[in-house]
Amino acid sequence: MKLALAGAGAFGEKHLDGLDKIEGVEVVALVGRTLEKTKEIADRRGIATATTDLDEVLAMDDVDAVILCTPTQMHAAQAIACMNAGKHVEVEIPLADSWDDAQAVMAKQKETGLVCMVGHTRRFNPSHQWVHNKIKAGELSIQQMDVQTYFFRRTNTNAKGEPRSWTDHLLWHHAAHTVDLFQYQTGEKVVVAQAVEGPHHPELGIAMDMSIQLKTETGKICTLSLSFNNDGPLGTFFRYICDNGTYIARYDDLVTGREEPVDVSKVDISMNGIELQDREFIAAIREGREPNSSVAKVLPCYETLYELEQGMK
Repeated sequence: MKLALAGAGAFGEKHLDGLDKIEGVEVVALVGRTLEKTKEIADRRGIATATTDLDEVLAMDDVDAVILCTPTQMHAAQAIACMNAGKHVEVEIPLADSWDDAQAVMAKQKETGLVCMVGHTRRFNPSHQWVHNKIKAGELSIQQMDVQTYFFRRTNTNAKGEPRSWTDHLLWHHAAHTVDLFQYQTGEKVVVAQAVEGPHHPELGIAMDMSIQLKTETGKICTLSLSFNNDGPLGTFFRYICDNGTYIARYDDLVTGREEPVDVSKVDISMNGIELQDREFIAAIREGREPNSSVAKVLPCYETLYELEQGMK
């Protein structure tokens, strides 16, 4: 299978690392913002085509699928363009930064029947998979998820500390991870969603702090705190308070509420959530099936984000 990857930044490199480990997959084209840097990465990784033009890649007959790691504001339009060109597409989280755009991507997927998957990596991290498997087996039931998503980003920089060409967003990007995971893990629809935000950054124009509360049909709740002002520790930390134990997930690691390690090394073929996400995308195309975190499966997340946004206006 021949793939193109658009967005050769910090997250794009993580996908390239994961794709290297998947048998029968070749990245044949790389799309970036600047040609010189894109060529440097392509040469280093043995990728034949380097360009700044996504349309050029979409016109290539030997490209079967595209992975989009581009700025948030481009995701929806580019995902639709990929499907219009007959390409399967995996678009990094978030699918869109508006409810209208999310619905437009969903409509295009229905029209084309192509695989359209969204990079909701938390569904694939072994730590969260372990909890999900326990829930499916009837061994756990979530009472509350308490989640902290903390960064120190008072300037417009990416995960590598490099200047960004676009502006990140606590609600439409970082909250999307938890809003989707909460509904995925509980298997229930969110019926109450409310949020408050702190002051907006004078230059970036985004809220730097946010607090979100969610409640499902049967009363399971989620409390989510997000900040770009937090000077360590950085990342997202999930506390699952269940009827039969408490568990804390830190990316691919899992401990009990008493900080006792839980072995999740045998949960899946890899401990790398990004690699597992890409494996699911490739498998869904090969098997002609709907992937976990398809646009249809994650759409309720974006409806909830829209409700939260409306409530804060």
